[in-house]
Amino acid sequence: MTDTDTETDTSALTVAVLGTGIMGAAMARNLARSGHTVRAWNRTRAKAEPLAAENGVQVSDTPADAVRGADVVLTMLYDGHAVREVLRDAAPGLRPGAAWVQSTTAGVDAIGELGALGAELGLVFFDAPVLGTRQPAEAGQLLVLAAGPVEHRAAVVPVFDAVGARTVWTGEDGGAGSATRLKLVANSWVLAATSATGEVLALAQALGVDPQSFFDAIEGGPLDMGYLRAKAGLILGDKLTPASFAVSTAAKDARLIVEAGERHGVRLDVAAASAERFRRAEEQGHGDEDMAAAYFASFEEKEGEK
Repeated sequence: MTDTDTETDTSALTVAVLGTGIMGAAMARNLARSGHTVRAWNRTRAKAEPLAAENGVQVSDTPADAVRGADVVLTMLYDGHAVREVLRDAAPGLRPGAAWVQSTTAGVDAIGELGALGAELGLVFFDAPVLGTRQPAEAGQLLVLAAGPVEHRAAVVPVFDAVGARTVWTGEDGGAGSATRLKLVANSWVLAATSATGEVLALAQALGVDPQSFFDAIEGGPLDMGYLRAKAGLILGDKLTPASFAVSTAAKDARLIVEAGERHGVRLDVAAASAERFRRAEEQGHGDEDMAAAYFASFEEKEGEK
C-alpha cells in the first residue's frame, strides 16, 4: 500500500457523476471547479439541480444520458445493489474503455461483483472509496483509497486530484477489493468512536455529570481526541443537521463491517452493537441527521434531553 507518484494527465476530462448526495455533490463541484466537464445524475433530480446553478454541472435525466461519451464514470450511491442497478441503466450510453471510479462503500462481496460488471460492460474498473465527511469533501480534501491497473491510472488521477488531498494505492486489481477492505477497517474505527461518544454523553446525563468535566479530565492526555470533541459538540450544540455523514448511511456501513467480519471468521461485537445503535436511531426518526445522533439510541424516546 503506497501513495501514488503516478504522472497526472492535466487535460480536462468529461466525468459523469452518478449519485449527488452529500459526498457525490461535493465531488461533482470540485471536479467542475478543476476545469472538467461534469454531467451529474441523481435518482431525485431536484437534489442535483443546485449543481447546475452553482457550478455549471450538466444535470441529466437518466444515467445513460449522463455517461454518454464520458471519459470517467464516478459512482457514489447508497450501496452495491444501487450501483449495479444504475450501471445497468447507464449501459446504453457507456463508452467502451472508459474508466469506472467506484466510490460507493459497497462491501467486500459486492465489490467483486461490480468489478465483474465493469469487465462485462467494457470499462476499466477502479475500486476507489474515500475517507472523509461533508467538510473535507466540499474542500476537495478527501483521502482516496484506490485500486486499479497501473497502465490506466493516468486517466483517473486528475479526478482523484480534484476531489482529494491524497491518494493511497492499495493494489492493481480493483475487483479484488483491497481499497474497499481498507475502507471498512477505517470505518469500523470511525463508527465505534461515534457510538462511544454518544454513550459517554448519555451516561453523563444519566449520572448528573457535566460533560465539560469529562473533557477537562482528559484534556491533553492520550484519551483526548479531536473527533470525540467534534461529535460531542454536534450533540451538545444541537447541530446534527445538515449531516456530515448520516445515521442511515452509518447503519448501512456498520452492517457491511459486521458481515465482512462474519465472512472471515471474526466476531466484531463493538461493530455489531454500533449497527444496532444506528438502527434504533434511524427508527426514532434520526436517519437524515449526522451519525452523532446515534446518541438518541440510549433513550427510549427520540427527544432524549441533552
